[in-house]
Amino acid sequence: MNRNIRWRQGLAAAACVLAFATAHAEGTVKLGLIGEFSGPFADYGGQIYAGMKAYMKVHGDTVAGKKIEIIQKDTTGPAPDVAKRLAQELVTRDNVDILVGFGLTPNAMAVAPVATETKKPMIIMNAATSIITTKSPYIARVSMTLPQNAQPMAQWAWKNGIKRVYILVSDYGPGLDAEAAFAKMFKSLGGTVVDSVHVPLKNPEVAPYIQRIKDAKPDAVFMFLPPGEQTIAFMKAYKERGLADAGIKVIATGDLTDESLLDAMGDPALGIVTSFHYSTAHDSPENKAFLKAYVEANGTKMRPNFMAVGGYDGMAAIYAALQKTKGSTDGDAFMAALKGLKIDSPRGMIMIDPETRDVVQTIYIRKVERVGGKLENVEFDKFPDQKDPGKQP
Repeated sequence: MNRNIRWRQGLAAAACVLAFATAHAEGTVKLGLIGEFSGPFADYGGQIYAGMKAYMKVHGDTVAGKKIEIIQKDTTGPAPDVAKRLAQELVTRDNVDILVGFGLTPNAMAVAPVATETKKPMIIMNAATSIITTKSPYIARVSMTLPQNAQPMAQWAWKNGIKRVYILVSDYGPGLDAEAAFAKMFKSLGGTVVDSVHVPLKNPEVAPYIQRIKDAKPDAVFMFLPPGEQTIAFMKAYKERGLADAGIKVIATGDLTDESLLDAMGDPALGIVTSFHYSTAHDSPENKAFLKAYVEANGTKMRPNFMAVGGYDGMAAIYAALQKTKGSTDGDAFMAALKGLKIDSPRGMIMIDPETRDVVQTIYIRKVERVGGKLENVEFDKFPDQKDPGKQP
């Protein structure tokens, strides 16, 4: 009799533990953060995560009655096989509800089938190749596309007397997208693309390319390189090889003058004109609040940039969608909640296009100036309500 009572008591205790664990799991939304946290692209993951933490600093770690938990995974760089394996582990082993992050296109593309197979929402916080959102109905993007940034630069360049351009881009999806969008618009306006060159994504030697540009004598070089060592090396070579003295302007998407790199670039960056969706110099209450929260959540070791805003706005989208679904992470319900969603971002108002699940936003034309002793991308013109041209007929 005593043994039977003890068995029943043990069974009841086990049931209580199981019920508690289930209730705890149901009260948590797990985000699987896949990013580049080591290697030459380590700042990508670092900035995205820093932006996510800044949002939670302001808005807390609970939404719609659910606790937000972030599980962080490192791809170590552009490593599609690693990214896919990590996504599979996050879904099957860690039971994550939403896949987030993705600094680089190859990693995002590799994970898309996982999102489709498991019906897990996937929020792109940086990767910028146009076709990413077409690879799964469970993908939405809050960051940008390269065509979205490149096309307005072609319009601005032509309008401001630049008629002959040399194009230099990194040889992977975003670079090829940037080249295609810029060239199409620039040629349609009457401009001439003198030549173009694709440089390797990893460890390119920029000096020979710089010499080719100088020899071609264009009015300007339009370029896209992923921010990091490459962009710093390019600006150093641009100055040393006399392109500025030869009157060859640099125009680019804003990756070139990423705020986290401007101090390392120094004076050679002054005067560079870029087109982009975010600048730390953007004058709005939302941006001031973001910059304050970024420092409070992360300290002053890193200077915030557009990837941090991608992480910040990605969290804003997740919180807003969860409020709409009353905490449900069902893939179809969650994606429906994202479509048409408007967010008052540090960059200005953005919207998730209900047709493409891509971001619609203002693209700004900026010039690097010294403001209060610090280099900044100062906005002086804008192209409102830009959809991704890569998805337009």
